[in-house]
Amino acid sequence: MTMDDAVEKPLGTRAPIGGGAVGSADAPLSPGAVGSGEKMIPAGLRVGRPCAADFVPSGRPQIPAHRFAPQFAALDLGTNNCRLLVARPAGPGFRVVDAFSRIVRLGEGLTATGVLSEDAMVRALDALKICADKIAARSVVAGRYVATEACRQAANCETFLTRVREEIGLEIEIISSTEEARLVVAGCAPLLNPRIPYAIVFDIGGGSTEIVWLRLWGGDNRRRPQILGSMSLPFGVVTLTDRFGGAEVSPAAYRAMVAETVAALMPFERAQDIQRHVRTGRVQMLGSSGTVTTLAGIHLALPRYTRALVDGSVLTFEQISVVSAHLAGLDLAGRAASPCVGRERADLVLSGCAILDAICASWPVGRLRVADRGVREGILLDLMRA
Repeated sequence: MTMDDAVEKPLGTRAPIGGGAVGSADAPLSPGAVGSGEKMIPAGLRVGRPCAADFVPSGRPQIPAHRFAPQFAALDLGTNNCRLLVARPAGPGFRVVDAFSRIVRLGEGLTATGVLSEDAMVRALDALKICADKIAARSVVAGRYVATEACRQAANCETFLTRVREEIGLEIEIISSTEEARLVVAGCAPLLNPRIPYAIVFDIGGGSTEIVWLRLWGGDNRRRPQILGSMSLPFGVVTLTDRFGGAEVSPAAYRAMVAETVAALMPFERAQDIQRHVRTGRVQMLGSSGTVTTLAGIHLALPRYTRALVDGSVLTFEQISVVSAHLAGLDLAGRAASPCVGRERADLVLSGCAILDAICASWPVGRLRVADRGVREGILLDLMRA
């Protein structure tokens, strides 16, 4: 069962559990290792759980009253995915009662044309109709439905959103890259270690990549992290794949994607002087995206993607390099056969690996926390605190 089939999944105060599928979950994967040739990827990642994790353990007795709590909805229409969460408050967090995710590739071809294609809009409308039906069935008391980079860039986005409003009845808000970054931080903050004073949080999306530089207050101080700076790279896995290709990616094309991303990150590094803090060991890194969750799932040699094992886990940069090299050595069919990649993302995953390699090269923290959460979780927490 994937996250999008799950109901009554708790999101609260302890070790991460839940579901969340990336691509196909049915293709076989040999236990123990993945890879080819002499490169073998360990089957397990033996790390501790997050210091400030955010899920209630399923074995804890639940108070029946939570079933009568109001329900809230969060929808994130991105360049690649359309995602919905419906949840009700549970303690300091929330309990997911319904979820949906579908790859729609709304931004496909956008770089070349500057507009959303008719096929992409139809795919998104089909997914949004399912979301609207779920929201109506759950009697949601409040919701926030947002669109990100594809709609920020597309010249015909207002026409598309009018169709959404008239055909489906959903009012979708185009949010700024700054607001997107804030929501990612809000959704992922429980996974940050309060004893490490600074953090780089990033989200590799379909059409943009958000980078946030944070100050944490430390100790028992539970104030929200302070955003010291943020930037939005105007490309993500869909837009880079459109430009550099995804079915076949040559070593030269891969290096070009990494170099372009490193160059785009340099102004942010100069403005924030992050490397100075990295050198003193005072920086942690957290990644929220399909790229990092996919790499974590492959590293763990999961026979199918399991959010319980991925969300909150840790990848070292060496492990990232091994998995990225493994994927680069596969053809499209080989990547599609991985249960943590699947057919729908097989042509996108190398672009994500290139962006991730550039982030790791720019700020050599050495390890990162993996987050299978982000904008939707941030929206829900905002709505429930209002």
